[in-house]
Amino acid sequence: MLNNHVPRDEFEWDMWLRTIEFVETHPDCFERSLRVGHVTASGWVVSPDRSQVLLMHHSKLNRWFQPGGHCDGDSDVLRVAMKEAQEETGADVQPVTSSIFDVDVHSIPARPGEPTHFHYDIRFLLEADPAAEVIRNSESKDIRWVPMEEVFLYNSSESILRMQRKTLPHSDA
Repeated sequence: MLNNHVPRDEFEWDMWLRTIEFVETHPDCFERSLRVGHVTASGWVVSPDRSQVLLMHHSKLNRWFQPGGHCDGDSDVLRVAMKEAQEETGADVQPVTSSIFDVDVHSIPARPGEPTHFHYDIRFLLEADPAAEVIRNSESKDIRWVPMEEVFLYNSSESILRMQRKTLPHSDA
């Protein structure tokens, strides 16, 4: 899947290359026990008309993100992204395509018993009905459908804004 993905800009290109190298170097890359980092999977959950995105306010990191999580040994990253999105939001998500939507590498701060490490996040474009009820679980402080043009008010990181740009109809990023 990684080899078939075409990054859209130089920043994603760099992270895509780093992820390929990481996966090729670490046979246990899907295991959370790999202390230097591990592959994670997440879903950019959008409304069918792409006017909204489902974001969650992450309890541990105290920031708004797309739902996602650890693979815990499962190399089927699309399955993991869908499972995590459903568990964290209660939304009935469906993949728009089975292809990778975005690749990101980000540092996770140290916590008791866990050193600073990297998440090699494989992201998929998922779709859900914004009229359906969402259910917050213990991993989030809040969940909400955010108008696509207001995403920057919740999280203005390049990682999030890149996915927003890829979603906007006038974007060629």
